[in-house]
Amino acid sequence: MGKTVAIVNQKGGVSKTTTAVNLTAALGAKGKKVLLVDIDPQGNSTSGFGVNKRDLPRTSYDVLLGGCGAGEAILDTDCENVRLLPSSMNLAGAELELIELPHRESRLKQALALVNEEYDYILLDCPPSLGLVTLNALCAADTLMVPIQCEFYALEGLSQLISTVRTVKRMYNPYLEIEGVLLTMYDGRLNLTQQVVDEVKRCFPKKVYATFIPRNVRLSEAPSYGLPVMYYDKHSKGSKAYEKLADEFLSKNDAESR
Repeated sequence: MGKTVAIVNQKGGVSKTTTAVNLTAALGAKGKKVLLVDIDPQGNSTSGFGVNKRDLPRTSYDVLLGGCGAGEAILDTDCENVRLLPSSMNLAGAELELIELPHRESRLKQALALVNEEYDYILLDCPPSLGLVTLNALCAADTLMVPIQCEFYALEGLSQLISTVRTVKRMYNPYLEIEGVLLTMYDGRLNLTQQVVDEVKRCFPKKVYATFIPRNVRLSEAPSYGLPVMYYDKHSKGSKAYEKLADEFLSKNDAESR
């Protein structure tokens, strides 16, 4: 049975989608069967794999609202061992539509249960909010990964995220745990960067990945070509960082499964 990891931070611009796309590709390249589920209305993970968001008959919106099963909407990609459940702009209105539906918080969990055994890992790229769509991700997930940028406002809003996680654990998903906290946009030349690193480690002891994701032009360029960075420039700092993160992620999960 595949492990489901929600990549969550209600603050935008923290490299959440960059991490979803590039960690997925790196895990696939290491022989793991991976499904990336894009439930962000912006659909940047979808376009990050070169999929045209405007020409999709079925998306994660249809899955959440019960219009089709997950297996009917999942697409193959050109990346090794990677499949994609794409997003749609229609998700922007899904919050209101979900309110009226039964089991509104667990619809994604129910849908993914039918395809879970086909994958080693299912990664969920969540919207930058803590609404019903993100709640569905937290109910469906085994763990959550929190990207945090190495900037002044890094920890702003994190208390709200942790409070939401505690509520989800209490009411819907008692097994939900933090997979890890990932520091992004790292620039070791700046004093502020080390201050943020120290503060994040203080707030999340033993949960911060040793791998930091650097600021990197290739990481920024790759989405415009519809490619994860390892397929755009394998030798770039960004590509090597996500490959290292995938190794750390797998090492941790292998140790826990023993």
